[in-house]
Amino acid sequence: MSRIKAFLQSPSAGGILLLVSAALAIGVANSAYSDQYFHFLKFPLGPFAVEAWVNDVLMAIFFLGVGLEIKHEMINGELNTNAKRILPTVAAFCGVMVPAVIYFIFNHGNPMYHRGWAIPTATDIAFSIGVVSLLGTRVPVAMKVLLTTLAVVDDLIAVVIIAAFYTESLQFLYMGMAVLIFILLMILNKRNIFHPLPYVVLGVVLWYCIFKSGLHATLSGVFLAMTIPYRAQYSSGKWISPVMQWNSALIKWITFLILPLFGFINAGVSFSDFSFNDLFHPVVLGVSLALFIGKQVGVFSTVYILVKTKLVDMPVHATWSHVYGIAVCCGIGFTMSLFVDLLAFPPSHAQEMAKVGIFIGSIFSGVIGYVVLRYFTPDVSELERKDD
Repeated sequence: MSRIKAFLQSPSAGGILLLVSAALAIGVANSAYSDQYFHFLKFPLGPFAVEAWVNDVLMAIFFLGVGLEIKHEMINGELNTNAKRILPTVAAFCGVMVPAVIYFIFNHGNPMYHRGWAIPTATDIAFSIGVVSLLGTRVPVAMKVLLTTLAVVDDLIAVVIIAAFYTESLQFLYMGMAVLIFILLMILNKRNIFHPLPYVVLGVVLWYCIFKSGLHATLSGVFLAMTIPYRAQYSSGKWISPVMQWNSALIKWITFLILPLFGFINAGVSFSDFSFNDLFHPVVLGVSLALFIGKQVGVFSTVYILVKTKLVDMPVHATWSHVYGIAVCCGIGFTMSLFVDLLAFPPSHAQEMAKVGIFIGSIFSGVIGYVVLRYFTPDVSELERKDD
């Protein structure tokens, strides 16, 4: 029992469970139960099918968690000063642009595939942190912080991309209602009202309005997170942080239920019609190479240029092999990449090919990143002794 408890409390638990759920989905989708699996995805539960409950409703809670994390980092974390923001922000932007360019190089000739450019631009926090946490003291704390903050900025960019590029049409009546609800939530914030009930109630209404407006409903989670007070004071004078309380309440549900469900619902790819030639499909090549090569080139080159030009300092107790290993791990793009794939392509061959590219690029990034950090970097304790 103690081992199970230790596993559930470990930073790698979320990534491992997500991997297991994805592997289970692939296994079932290619077994004798494949028909039942795909029928289950479309099975109606009230107003939505199963996959819609996960992708539109539960993932809004995931994005709420992302929004809370971003708010914490911006106010009292690793993004709370301009000096701290420079390195992860610039690295994240370059880590988005280079993969997008690589994807477009392989798919510029087919307009049908252009919408997939954003699929390989995101880093999966759970997987990447999970890989790094397995390495213990091989990775300096400063590099773990860099990876985490870079992934947070990456998620923020992904939210903007989803809102700006994957909205088909807008229903302005519902958009106006959503803005009104957002204003009401901000008024609650300004009046030091921090009881969760009004935020939950208005958050559900906000989700509905955004869902009907044409924007993706999951964006409601980010908007709601923006309105949760970071600090609040009881009448007795005691200070609390509602943002951190909400984050603590949600993190286990997100890690142990929502993300594994998302992986199981969306990772199921049937390889019954897959051929060796499909490995050279432009979407497969574009996504996989953009994740594996584009991410590491974008992130590593940015850190190298900023450090060499003395615009930022080298992370403490880190070597260039540490930086390269972390940059490679940024190519693990599972959760957000799968999510963008669902928005970019309708259920089709292109969507399935993108999933294959995500699997290939993420697996190579995780394995090579682990090997580099495990076997080609010095132990942090050695670097600390040299500094002493």
